[in-house]
Amino acid sequence: MQQTQSRSTIFTPILIGGSFILLLNFSLRASFGVFQIPIGSEFGWPRTDFSLAIAIQNLAWGIGQPIFGALAEKLGDRIAIILGALLYALGLTMSSFATTPAAMQFWEIAVGFGIAGTGFGVILAIVGRAASDENRSLALGIATAAGSAGQVFGAPLAEILLGVMSWQGVFLVFACLALCTMLFLPMLGDSRPASRGELEASLGTVLRRAFRDPSYLMIFAGFFSCGYQLGFITAHFPALVTEMCGPIQPGGILASIGISTTSALGALSIAVIGAANIGGSILAGVLGKRYSKKYLLAGIYTLRTIIAAAFILTPITPATVLLFSLGMGALWLATVPLTSGLVAYIFGLRYMGTLYGFVFLSHQLGSFLGVWLGGKLYDVYGDYTLVWWVGVGIGAFSALIHLPVREAPIRISPVAA
Repeated sequence: MQQTQSRSTIFTPILIGGSFILLLNFSLRASFGVFQIPIGSEFGWPRTDFSLAIAIQNLAWGIGQPIFGALAEKLGDRIAIILGALLYALGLTMSSFATTPAAMQFWEIAVGFGIAGTGFGVILAIVGRAASDENRSLALGIATAAGSAGQVFGAPLAEILLGVMSWQGVFLVFACLALCTMLFLPMLGDSRPASRGELEASLGTVLRRAFRDPSYLMIFAGFFSCGYQLGFITAHFPALVTEMCGPIQPGGILASIGISTTSALGALSIAVIGAANIGGSILAGVLGKRYSKKYLLAGIYTLRTIIAAAFILTPITPATVLLFSLGMGALWLATVPLTSGLVAYIFGLRYMGTLYGFVFLSHQLGSFLGVWLGGKLYDVYGDYTLVWWVGVGIGAFSALIHLPVREAPIRISPVAA
């Protein structure tokens, strides 16, 4: 059984293989904001249309997460990942042939389900079960950091490929990369999670108990703002930088590394966020081992709120874009190992994939709103200022709602109603 192999060590084949799958997954999905302007310009679509496609992708990802979590727990991890990779590649391939907003939006459903099958819900459950209690928080942080590493490469790779081929060609290249996730399956093995006597209640019993638990509901609600902020920034920040940032100085540091346009700076900003979060996610995993996860989460959301407010209140220049990207990047996915670890700590590992999957659905509902509202309010007001302030407000809400969470394990009887 994969869960009993080398549990006393950190860098097991399971962690390494899972990390590479997340790296590929997030390198692709983090690039979609780069396509906002090229696709909209080719077809003359309002910003809302492609934004809705990305929003639907995020919503499908959220809906698919508990489904794929349950599928992995019932039929095995390998089946869930293979199905996810196939859907990811199918959605990208068919999206490359889309010529109407409706077609693009429809096929992004498949992309979203593909992200779910190869993303955090499935992979973090595998990593969490394989790690020892002592190492679990750090292992989750390392796997999350791998997703950030993918973000470093995805947006710049998309920008480079758009310079030599059409966006349709880039989508086809990305479809091939999505299939490459299956190359790492041998490192994960193929098993269903064993309870090890930890929790023998049925999935239905556990879900009913969780959704009656105030702490679970507060975690569920708090993760909403994380999704809103990440979804909006991933989908719209490159366009925001392209259109609202001050000019890049000729002969400056950015120009010397080939960043001469605000469009290139927008792609770079997503990469900088990903790079900064490699350290941020690992640090969150380390701190989650020693300190209260709920207070760490409240602190992260508070810092995000301050950084986002400061950015929009100052003139947008290349320097502030990079400073924002570094600051927000350090906090970007740092919530993931803490939130998933908190769920596992309270409810156990047996159904971690499904329980975290439902929490992640809240994240993706927020992501849907952030992406769609960003496009809608842009079309109405001509900029992103209002939707940005909405994100600041719900970030403050998440900081507060984590404080009353009861951070203690619960025991669930197999016959609990």
